[in-house]
Amino acid sequence: MKKNFNKKGSIKRRKIKNKTNFKIRNMLLLLLAIMAVNAIFFNNNSYSKVEVSYKTELISSGDTLWSIARRESQNNKYYQDKDLREIVYNLKQVNNLQTSDLSVGQKIKIPKI
Repeated sequence: MKKNFNKKGSIKRRKIKNKTNFKIRNMLLLLLAIMAVNAIFFNNNSYSKVEVSYKTELISSGDTLWSIARRESQNNKYYQDKDLREIVYNLKQVNNLQTSDLSVGQKIKIPKI
């Protein structure tokens, strides 16, 4: 086994024999360190899985997306603490609605937890 210390007790300096290998090794170590930092600090995965299901509601006379959103914000945990405008937008997305117009007898899906 080689000794890494000189006669004075200080560490011997090693001479780089192959600069290309040295550069490649250092770049790989730097890349590995960057990947490790990203994995630790920028991991945005959620480990709690919430199962979303849908209920179907039949539209009655006088129903609007706004009135449905108001009712769901009070009774549906899926929409808990959300703004009514956000709920209306979500209902339009879920049901592929281009406008907020609803027809009597129309069925719409409403997410629930």
